[in-house]
Amino acid sequence: QVQLVESGGGLVQAGDSLRLSCAASGGTLETYPMAWFRQAPGKEREYVTSTTRTGGSSSVADSVKGRFTMSRDNAKNTVNLQMNSLKPEDTAVYYCAALINGRYGAWGQGTQVTVSS
Repeated sequence: QVQLVESGGGLVQAGDSLRLSCAASGGTLETYPMAWFRQAPGKEREYVTSTTRTGGSSSVADSVKGRFTMSRDNAKNTVNLQMNSLKPEDTAVYYCAALINGRYGAWGQGTQVTVSS
């Protein structure tokens, strides 16, 4: 089973950028469609964006459209989330997930992103 580890979170100010990474062990990420989710305090986990196995974008949540971009780096066996023009409402724990047999069956532990106003 592939294991995922997110990194790159932190505390930033509104308008700043961050780049999150999701590294894999025990498997090759290009085998799987991948996605990013996030969970804000007191809220349910929500979908952010996803990519196909070939790196095409499947969809992007309206709340981050035009600001967040997902990409793959197959040489490093990672997927990334470039987040620009961050807003306080983007504050959340961000998770990457691998789509396995029709469900998101592998998750990382999450990385905290905090955006101050």
